Amino acid sequence: MKIAIASGKGGTGKTTLAVNLAASAPMPICLLDCDVEEPNAHLFIRAENIQRHPEGVFVPVIDTDRCTLCGKCEAICRFSALVIIGKRLLAYPEMCHACLGCMRICPEEAISPGERILGDVLSGSFGPHQLIWGEMRVGEAMSPPLIEAVQRMAPEDRPLLLDSPPGTSCPMIAAIRDCDFVVLVTEPTSFGLHDLTLAVETARHLKIPCGIVVNRAEKGNTQIQDYAALEDIPVLLEIPFRRSYAESYSRGEKLIDTDPALRKAFTGLWDIIIKKAEDQKTRRAS
Repeated sequence: MKIAIASGKGGTGKTTLAVNLAASAPMPICLLDCDVEEPNAHLFIRAENIQRHPEGVFVPVIDTDRCTLCGKCEAICRFSALVIIGKRLLAYPEMCHACLGCMRICPEEAISPGERILGDVLSGSFGPHQLIWGEMRVGEAMSPPLIEAVQRMAPEDRPLLLDSPPGTSCPMIAAIRDCDFVVLVTEPTSFGLHDLTLAVETARHLKIPCGIVVNRAEKGNTQIQDYAALEDIPVLLEIPFRRSYAESYSRGEKLIDTDPALRKAFTGLWDIIIKKAEDQKTRRAS
């Protein structure tokens, strides 16, 4: 079972929900922090026995003695990672998207696989649970391969909870596309509502059922609830706007430690999410 925590924009409380939900899980789970550009779940969950693994992607290495400058590799590359200039074929590893097309199409077998390190995948444990997260190298722009590496390390014997990258671009798609349910976190502002609508459209395009969690909820502000009712999307939980919550966040503390009453709310949220995720798995299997 794979459940994603996502949001249409950053700063809505996505990681806050993910770490508190993980720490409230009634069974052993694995939390995957797929926000590899700015992972911060480990700042709230102090994992133990941490292991680090470097992760790389394919880049082309050219054998100039074999290359005949036929131009087939340059033609197939949509990202201009291979360019013929004069009588030389030049490779630009930073532009490569690791599709391997150049290596496969080369009639002279003049291109062999090299590797460029994208970052690291780290794993550790907290209580009965596991935490896996990625850290992308500064300057790298292509996060989906590292997100996929984080997911490859996930165990198969327990539910997976994914903290998705914010937004609705390629990194978010790479994180949630095969999940059984996605929880969309938002805030009751005009910007929050606008970006929530984009996230809902993305989830529906991927045919993944979704529910909404309203963070920093305020009495009298019902714009998110009105939208959810109009779109027939369940509002799963409302986290009130309190100064004490913001202070605990700034200290790197979980909300359930600041306000123990919230633990019961997060545990109840698990019951709802598991039911909806199992319904989705049944629909996919039928």
